[in-house]
Amino acid sequence: MTAVQEERGAEELKALAEQAGRDLEDASALEILQWAAETFGKRFCVTSSMEDAVVAHLASRALPGVDVVFLDTGYHFPETIGTRDAVAAVMDVNVITLTPRQTVAEQDAEYGPKLHDRDPDLCCKLRKVQPLEEGLKGYQAWATGLRRDESPTRANTPVVGWDEKRQKVKISPIARWTQDDVDAYVAEHGVLTNPLLMDGYASVGCAPCTRRVLEGEDPRAGRWAGRAKTECGLHG
Repeated sequence: MTAVQEERGAEELKALAEQAGRDLEDASALEILQWAAETFGKRFCVTSSMEDAVVAHLASRALPGVDVVFLDTGYHFPETIGTRDAVAAVMDVNVITLTPRQTVAEQDAEYGPKLHDRDPDLCCKLRKVQPLEEGLKGYQAWATGLRRDESPTRANTPVVGWDEKRQKVKISPIARWTQDDVDAYVAEHGVLTNPLLMDGYASVGCAPCTRRVLEGEDPRAGRWAGRAKTECGLHG
């Protein structure tokens, strides 16, 4: 870790992010991640829902041994946990699992059972947003797998931007990719993917709040179906 990485303040990081967003708009995903690795070193991480390991794989090429942060909400499908374990076993990454302050049972005791049905925003806050806030404290930049084609709420995702809420640089190296691009990368590199993607799920989140998508629906339609909610709060 260099002194330069240590001393960057929020304003400098914000300016850096905004400039990089312009400069790297047409760069490849790998070039974007190479920039992140060179700029932030060990103060850069990847977050992964273990829907697939595409961004983790890309990042491992730019920064071998990169930290890959996974949120274990206590509500994941077994296939998702299995994907996490497989990624940790076969890829050149350091998987870090974050957990909420309360177990599901403790949360049920305080808020009542099935909070995800009654107040999904609060459930996401307790089991995703708060643990990520704490887990990202040591980093200056984080990468996500957000893509512009996933939903209208993600259509303007910058490849590099400023995360005002967390005061960090937020990198979305595959923002310009389509599902076809993802599929081609997976096939070319043999990248691990969640088995649920082959079983009708287009976006994989917590089991109680995820369903298979219907033909013609956007990939996020299977999340919180029947509600106006489309994001868990990590990216809003």
